[in-house]
Amino acid sequence: MTDYDYDLFVIGAGYGGVRASRMADGHGARVAVAEERYLGGTCVNVGCVPKKLLVCASGFADHYREAAGFGWAAEQPAFDWARLIGNKNREIERLNGIYRGLLDGAGVELFEGRARLLDPHTVEIEAADDGLRRVTADQVLVAVGSWPDMPPIPGIEHAISSNEAFYLERLPERFAVVGGGYIGVEFAGIFAGLGCDVTLIYRGPLFLRGFDEEIRVHLADEMRTRGIDLRFDSRVESIEQRAGAGDDRLRLHLDGGDAVDCGEVLYATGRRPLVADLGLADCGVVLGENGEIVVDEYSRSNVPNIWAIGDVTNRLNLTPVAIHEAMCLSRTLYGGEPTPVDHESVATAVFSQPPLAAVGLTEEEARARYDEVDVYRSRFRPLKLTLTDNQERALVKLIVDRASGRVLGAHMLGADAPEIIQGLAVAVKMGATKDDFDAAMAIHPTSAEEFVTLR
Repeated sequence: MTDYDYDLFVIGAGYGGVRASRMADGHGARVAVAEERYLGGTCVNVGCVPKKLLVCASGFADHYREAAGFGWAAEQPAFDWARLIGNKNREIERLNGIYRGLLDGAGVELFEGRARLLDPHTVEIEAADDGLRRVTADQVLVAVGSWPDMPPIPGIEHAISSNEAFYLERLPERFAVVGGGYIGVEFAGIFAGLGCDVTLIYRGPLFLRGFDEEIRVHLADEMRTRGIDLRFDSRVESIEQRAGAGDDRLRLHLDGGDAVDCGEVLYATGRRPLVADLGLADCGVVLGENGEIVVDEYSRSNVPNIWAIGDVTNRLNLTPVAIHEAMCLSRTLYGGEPTPVDHESVATAVFSQPPLAAVGLTEEEARARYDEVDVYRSRFRPLKLTLTDNQERALVKLIVDRASGRVLGAHMLGADAPEIIQGLAVAVKMGATKDDFDAAMAIHPTSAEEFVTLR
């Protein structure tokens, strides 16, 4: 025990902050957490969870179209956006309550307000209903996440970010999405599945930079088949609001001279660590060129008692990674077990349509690191689609080090890819070989069996 009010004060009650708080409390530490917006952070409120709900909603369009092939005379029913958003909001409110209960149950004190550091051990919290309060802590953890970064182009005030996309009052007939990362690709699929004409604009030659190139190309082909207009190597120079244009109230002027008309434009061109006015500079905390808190492998900043995890460190910005970093931090600080963060072979998924998932190295990364690499792949039409007009084809791929036989990466584009890759992530993390995959009996008929029958 220390002479401070708390052993650990956590700024930010997202997945990482909540997990670190609860685990530290479990080790006997006196813990408090401050949150100025919403419990559960971005993922629960305007990220992974509501996004996946919208992906599920948009997928029903395919289900209804494909039903006839299986003997169901099902007409395409009307879609009600307002009902979907209302149901989504109620679910998010339920999850907020769960997170409040988790903190209460762990004995973690919750401050609902804006927190900032006055010095490395003093935190000031400004709450709407409680004014200013100052407390002290032996250790401070910053887990405030990130925020959408909107570029300073003319007319950007007419665009929305992913935050606002979850609360739109209505869906326009035409939607433009700017950006080629997870968020842009996923929302393009969501809006197209819900009946919008969608144009996706990306400055590079191909979206989803960092994923296996063959998978990216295949996804682009599938998205075009679904009617999504992909504009690669294009930049929006300005956004014009047009009077009297009806539903197409916005015009996006592109650098090549083209224009795109739409009712809404969503910008998904990146996020920045949410570090403004946290008092970090006054404490001497070093920030990186994008505003991220620079930390070591234990998530410790250059100030010995100030730590940071999650998107605010801009290392690997995924919710499960923030949770892992929180667990490592708690062991390091209070478990007597210094635990460095392991960012190798992290499985991830893009909930595009069809979905993409991967773990380990891409083909390009493997060829750059290893002398000889074997690539196994299979393209096939999933069994569920064979009685329908849907010509979508799945792609599975294994990357193998020829010398050792170790599987370096597993990649899939197709239905259930995230569920399948999650299981394979265990094998890849354990260092499984191609012979290990071959020795596993297939479950037939499944898409997953392709991974253990590749030749």
